Amino acid sequence: MVIKGIKLLFAACFLIAAPALAQERPKGAPSGFVKIEQLQVAFIGSGALGGGTLSYQGESYPITVGGLGVGGIGASKLTASGSVYGLTRREDFAGAYVQIRKGWALGDHGKGTLWLRNSNGVTMKLNTQRKGLQLSLGADGVVIGFK
Repeated sequence: MVIKGIKLLFAACFLIAAPALAQERPKGAPSGFVKIEQLQVAFIGSGALGGGTLSYQGESYPITVGGLGVGGIGASKLTASGSVYGLTRREDFAGAYVQIRKGWALGDHGKGTLWLRNSNGVTMKLNTQRKGLQLSLGADGVVIGFK
């Protein structure tokens, strides 16, 4: 039963993520900046929980971040920061995102890149630093909210 659930989650994430893989990268100036800290755990399936800050139009907003996905093995603490594109209203930032990730962590050394996109057209490109022991390649559903 658990294996069947993992297979369904795996298939769903990749069906959702496929359009994101083919999407054109954002053009133009960033509309905001985000910093996120998460704890990630993965063994075929993955889970993450954390928070951070959105900087938008001269204001800072605390955010929550959580998600489930597929791909990878291990555990790490992730710090990610980068640009937000396509944000025209603060309210459009919160919601469900599809995340495409690649990266690695071994002890205090680890790097990667995250691309996230939601249904409001908000896209984030985040550079990551990881600490722990993890190999990460896959797709996730991520939910971002305001505190």
